[in-house]
Amino acid sequence: MESPPLHPARPAYSRSAKSKLLAAVATAGPSRLAWLDALRGIAALVVVFDHSSYTFLADFRRELMPQFNTSRYGIMVFFLVSGYIIPASLERRGCVRTFWIGRIFRVYPLWAAVLTVFLAVNLLGIAQMRDFGQQRAVTVALAHATMLQELLGTPNLLLILWTLSYEMAFYLLVVALFTVRLHRRSAAVAVILAVLATVSVTAGVVLPVSALSGLVGTGSLIAFASIAMVIAICCASARPPVLRVFGGVLGGVLALVLIACNGTIPVWEGLVILAVMFLGTVVYRADNGQSTWRCAVGTAVMVVVCAVGSAYGYGGGEHFTRRGWIVAFLLAVLTFGAGLASRSRHLPRILTGLGTISYSVYLVHPVLLAVIDTTIGRRRQDSLALEVAFFTVLLPLCLLTYRCIEAPSQIWGRRLARHLQPP
Repeated sequence: MESPPLHPARPAYSRSAKSKLLAAVATAGPSRLAWLDALRGIAALVVVFDHSSYTFLADFRRELMPQFNTSRYGIMVFFLVSGYIIPASLERRGCVRTFWIGRIFRVYPLWAAVLTVFLAVNLLGIAQMRDFGQQRAVTVALAHATMLQELLGTPNLLLILWTLSYEMAFYLLVVALFTVRLHRRSAAVAVILAVLATVSVTAGVVLPVSALSGLVGTGSLIAFASIAMVIAICCASARPPVLRVFGGVLGGVLALVLIACNGTIPVWEGLVILAVMFLGTVVYRADNGQSTWRCAVGTAVMVVVCAVGSAYGYGGGEHFTRRGWIVAFLLAVLTFGAGLASRSRHLPRILTGLGTISYSVYLVHPVLLAVIDTTIGRRRQDSLALEVAFFTVLLPLCLLTYRCIEAPSQIWGRRLARHLQPP
């Protein structure tokens, strides 16, 4: 998940591909915010470049990474956008039940289709799946079904799925705050999480990877977390206020415990990710008159200072350099700010169209890369032409998955949500 200073997308489009992407924008619906779609489009291109550069531009990547961690740039932009959108979606509905229906139909259908295809090409021998060690297939499947697999000690079927675990944890936390009527305290939540990240570095809090899984057993943790998550969602979606509060708090506690005690990234970075998402929420509130811009700017300064301080104080790890992470983080925040500043301007439709299909781009590209790596192999010398060719094949394919899977499933989700909307 990373982003180059180059712009590989421009040569990647044929006229037909561009016209199809423009047409996709028209199906997105009038409620979409163009500047957020544009940011998604940028982040999606960054993520694809990051992963495809392993195959086609390995030498360039090795020189770039220590100076600019393209992975963190892409995911931080995505997380800021999610923070802006997700709580607004819940509050606009005013109903936890319809919120979860919307999220499930938005995220799961394409996820299930992509993983099914990946398992199929693995069985055919034209893509390789990661080794899951001693874990049984049923526990791996159950962990992925919760989308919390990254936080449950289970290797991701596709590496990019780790970010969806943090997205799911964010959903649980947003619902928790909503059910206890603290959802307007986004600024305080963002600052607390950012400060805790800095404190964890200062105090030298270093937990083993998946520490909680090692303590209680991966299978036991997956079973407990899966049951707790189902109970939390069902109770938070119920009508009795007591059940709603219980379900919300249960889900929020589950998310916080897993991020703090069972992630594969350092504790401080997991907390920074949550702080960044709530920073996106703070910006949403200021942008919609629910809070002041002074509060938003103050929160942004605190989160940025704590995040940069945490990264600077961190001892380091595999594929981590202070400079690369800090530069990527700061550029992600500046990119989000630039998008916000341009929200009233006309943006290129090709960019907003890419944002519309960004979820497909995010999930489909690693499967295509896995097939290429297994059948053709990675390049020994950098080849920009092959990088461009990869984009040329990928983007029309993602447009197809958007139209055939994403768009219909979202329509079904809206219909079901309207049917189950409480009176």
